[in-house]
This record gives sequence, structure tokens and C-alpha cells, in this order.
Amino acid sequence: MKHKNLLAAAYLGVLALFTGYVMLDTFVIPTAVTTDAAAINTEMFADEQTGMSDGGVTAEKALGSDAETTDPDKMKHPSFDDTDGFERKRPPDFPKHDSFDEGDENMEHGSFRHPFPTPSERSGSGEGSEEKIVTSESSDGKTYEDENISIRISEYYENDTRIYVADVKLSSAQYLKTALANDSYGKNITAATSDIAASKNAVFAVNGDYYGARESGYVIRNGVIYRDKGSEDTDVLCIYTDGHFEITNSGEKTAEQLLADGVWQAFSFGPALIEDGSITVTEKDEVGKGMQSNPRTAIGIIDDLHYVFVVSDGRTSESAGLTLKELADFMQKLGAKTAYNLDGGGSSTMYFDGMVINNPTTSGNNISERKVSDIVYIK
Repeated sequence: MKHKNLLAAAYLGVLALFTGYVMLDTFVIPTAVTTDAAAINTEMFADEQTGMSDGGVTAEKALGSDAETTDPDKMKHPSFDDTDGFERKRPPDFPKHDSFDEGDENMEHGSFRHPFPTPSERSGSGEGSEEKIVTSESSDGKTYEDENISIRISEYYENDTRIYVADVKLSSAQYLKTALANDSYGKNITAATSDIAASKNAVFAVNGDYYGARESGYVIRNGVIYRDKGSEDTDVLCIYTDGHFEITNSGEKTAEQLLADGVWQAFSFGPALIEDGSITVTEKDEVGKGMQSNPRTAIGIIDDLHYVFVVSDGRTSESAGLTLKELADFMQKLGAKTAYNLDGGGSSTMYFDGMVINNPTTSGNNISERKVSDIVYIK
């Protein structure tokens, strides 16, 4: 009897050790598949000047024998090579924000203006002070503009939730980039959105789809395939080199086919919020997702090379958070024709001009960024 008890105890001990290892391997231990995942396949944009494109590359090709050509610090986009005679200038129809006064001699391209009030300025002091945030109406926002990038950050308060909106206009989709934590692709490799953004000298960034929390779902970043294993029950957002959005499913096309078609970025989180201007989610889409009201991150397209990024706070007494349906409704009000839900909860982070401008929180007990595996950024 004593012998059997010892065997049972030994079995339970081994089972506990194995379970502990599986948990650590799944959620804690970093495993890098590609230790240099900083490749940016600018060859996909060669057709802007030459009418030719190689249709993209795989991670193995991009990070293989010719490492020098995939180093983003050493790569030049063909249209910005000083030797090709191409003149850098704003396209004639590229709009300027109204906040940039033509007569303002102190405002130069590539500079920031900050009419956006700080929390202390909003709350004021003394009797009768109130937050100067009007429901469904944005305040004057922070802005950034250079010859290829235009960004306005605004803040809204809707559905008892503080919502941050970035209105972004680009001259080319090449400025809508992604980055992986520590420039490494793999499992449990994470860093704060702000740290990844700062490492890329990003003007603006939000968290991505946290690809590292799943073992399936296409991962195409900056024209490079990192994962070609699809997930049939997941909406995939495809951003093409011409800047347009499409929602697809991995059962429709392989990652290689998407790349050959010109997909610059592909995200596998979802669900899709808006397609062809119509909302595609309902309250039923919240089933199995925990609390209905959550911090959220979403990306949408309004018009050609005109994007909108939305991050909402949540899980606090000041900001409840949004359901997916509320997020879709809000994106539609902003004019998004296609919109897609990225990772949310404690991951939801918006970064601009060197700082986090929202209040990331997981439980509401403290305001801090959750480390993530990837970001979407503008540079």
C-alpha cells in the first residue's frame, strides 16, 4: 500500500512539473523563430516608379543570405534615392489640416503643434470647473505634418468612455508600417508599445494584433511572411501596397497568394467591424469575450490613403470601455468604410510624439502598458 502511495505521489509530482513547464512554455518562456525581424520589403513599392514589383518576399528570403539589403537603416525606397532624380514633394491633392495656418512662419513640415489640452488643463481647478470634452464632439487635437504624413489626434467622450482618435493621411502606404517586439518573431517575445515605437522613431503607433498569443493566423508584416498557417474562423485584415483594405479569410487564399497580390500588412485578430460601409458585428459577437465593455483598439480606412485609428480606455470608473458594436458604431460615425478590431484590453495603447496619450489598464487598479508582440506605426 505504501509503495502504491509513493507511485501515486511521484506521478502527481511529474504531472505537476510537466503542467508547469507547459504553462511556462506557452505563456512565459520566449522562443524566437526569427531573431532579426526588422525587414521592410520596399521592393513591393517599386511599381510606384518603375511599374514593376516582385510581389513580396518570405521571411526566409528577406532574412537569409543578403542581410544587408534587409536592414531598414540601409535600405532606400527607390523613389527616395537621391541619385534617381525623383523630386520629393507633396502630391497636389494631399490635404493640409486646417490647424496649419499658411501664414504661420514658425510652423515647418515635420513639426508638432500641441493645442491638445492635458488632463490637468481639461479638469481645471476651483468652483465650476468641468472637463472640456463634449460628448460625440472632438476637442482640438495634437497635429503632425510633413510632406508625406498628416496626423491629427482628437479625444472624444462617448458611451461613458474616453476615446482617442488619430486621423491619418499618407502619400503612400509605405508609411503605414509594423514592428515586432525586439525585432524578433516568435512566442512570448513582448515589449511595451511605447518602447517598440521609440525604437523605430515612430511618429505615431498603436498596439497590433498580438500574434504571439496564437499559433495560427497569417502574419504578413512590411511585405514579409512570418506565419503562413491560417485560422479559418478568423477575419484577416489585408492592407495592400496601394493602401486599400480588404477583409478575407485564410480559407480563401494562402499567405503566399496574398503576398503575390500585393498585401503589405496582414492581421489576424478581428473581427471585422465594418465592410463596404456597413457594420458587420452585433452584440452577439461579444459572447465568449469576457466583459462586454473593454478597452479597444481598431483601425479603419475612410478614403484613399486616409485612415483612422481608434483606442478607447476602459475598466475604470472614469471610462467604462466599449463593446464591439459600440466600437463599430463609432468607427462608422468617423466615416470608416472598412474597419477592423485589433487586440484590446490591457494592450490598447496609443502613442504619439514620444508619449502614451491614453490610459492603458488591464484591471482598472493601475494605469500601465501591457507588453505586446507587435505594433502598427507611422513613420
